[in-house]
Amino acid sequence: GVVVALHGKETSAGNFLVEDVMEAGLPPQTVLPSINEDKYVVFVSGLSVGSSTFNPLQFQLLIDHITGHLGDENEQAIASKIVRVVVAGNSVHIAPRFLNGQTVAAKDQPRIAEPIKELDIMLTQLVASLPVDIMPGCNDPANFALPQQPLHRCLFSGASTYNTFSSCPNPHQFDLDNVKFIGTSGQNIDDLYRNSDAKDRLEFMERTLKWRHLAPTAPNSLGCYPYTDKDPFLVETCPHVYFAGNQDRYETRLLKGTEKQQVRLISIPRFCESGIAVMLNLRNLECSTLSFSTSFDA
Repeated sequence: GVVVALHGKETSAGNFLVEDVMEAGLPPQTVLPSINEDKYVVFVSGLSVGSSTFNPLQFQLLIDHITGHLGDENEQAIASKIVRVVVAGNSVHIAPRFLNGQTVAAKDQPRIAEPIKELDIMLTQLVASLPVDIMPGCNDPANFALPQQPLHRCLFSGASTYNTFSSCPNPHQFDLDNVKFIGTSGQNIDDLYRNSDAKDRLEFMERTLKWRHLAPTAPNSLGCYPYTDKDPFLVETCPHVYFAGNQDRYETRLLKGTEKQQVRLISIPRFCESGIAVMLNLRNLECSTLSFSTSFDA
């Protein structure tokens, strides 16, 4: 999936001696707009509602913080400047025994729907206050192959009644105040990790941008839809923000290109395990974390 140029020379034996391998590099980027006030975008992934690691209180604390029902005056002032929440995949967990291809017994059918209903109730609290984008992940009820289609709105009978609710594809690309975002629910980075000895997830994200291809291992080891006329994973315009959900830990880095490109890379941890959401300031592309713990000392 990666197109490279090989620079070298022909040897006396008739072989081609490679002296350098050149990649495409970061694509052209539009000028980052000047934003004079703080505006925040919150990223969260790996909620896994219905799993053994999901803590409803932890997620409720996040919701209350974002909607301004928690915190002191300063925290509430910051919360009032949150302009969007992006839920980057793996929002629900359905027990594997229900996904083996066999008919599900009538008594077990409510167990499949219960995590989705619980997620809908919680998302409704968010969309009542601000715009929310939800992306599918590998564990969500969506198609397996990338690009994943948006989760059907009928799954969210409460949240979908608000025009602030957006069910989005994976990968997801959008603009906010002329700041360009692109991101995935993490399958492309996870597959690169499985096929490499490198351990730095941000390095993989950086390479996919320099290769100008989000999913270079597809379709060999990463399922993707067979397009015939155009590759949907090509990165033709350099984003200002590139995020990947469902990673092992929170990491961020500012990537700078040779033509003055600047990209904020964000590795979003699984919320059900870390209790961490990521908050990005559109004014300066600086990141901070929202951390929620429900453990109390006696």
